[in-house]
Amino acid sequence: MPRREHERDRESVADPTDRRVLERNYDYAQKNVRLLSMWYECELNRMLELLAEHEIELSRNDERQFGTYYRSVQRHANNYCSY
Repeated sequence: MPRREHERDRESVADPTDRRVLERNYDYAQKNVRLLSMWYECELNRMLELLAEHEIELSRNDERQFGTYYRSVQRHANNYCSY
């Protein structure tokens, strides 16, 4: 009988843009989008776009600073998907 590969035997690489991974990393970054964007080595706006596209809620502090842009990205994504 061939040996079955177990999940833990495989080397798994998580997609950093996957919703669950992104949300967990945002938590690890203490819900600080600036810190998360540095960690991901990407522009702040791109990080906000990823969070908005995955509907990951911003912290109160991030909402105060970046909420307008975040919501505009969400609206754009919703309008784009409704066509």
